[in-house]
Amino acid sequence: MEWFLKAFKNYAGFQGRARRKEYWMFFLFSTIFSIVAAILDSIVNLNSVLAGLYSLAILLPSLAVGARRLHDTGRSGWWLLISLIPLIGSIILIVFLCQDSEEYDNKYGANPKM
Repeated sequence: MEWFLKAFKNYAGFQGRARRKEYWMFFLFSTIFSIVAAILDSIVNLNSVLAGLYSLAILLPSLAVGARRLHDTGRSGWWLLISLIPLIGSIILIVFLCQDSEEYDNKYGANPKM
């Protein structure tokens, strides 16, 4: 949970680097909260109001942590746009997000593992 909160504290910070653990823990908790919001919507018959509000609230932090994760692999945050290409773009982006950090400092900052 601390990784999710860390990403939220830096919700609009597109500079720097994010480790794999930070990104994927953020993704995990975000997915869990989305499922809970969808279940609550169906129980209370809110027509996806909670899920929609949560998705809107999480949009900027998810873009920021994704850009920082790509920075950690030595790529620009603009690579997030490759996901707009149907199927192939999403697969390529997942491969980029799963790659290990660059071992040393890069132009985006110091290695967060060190």
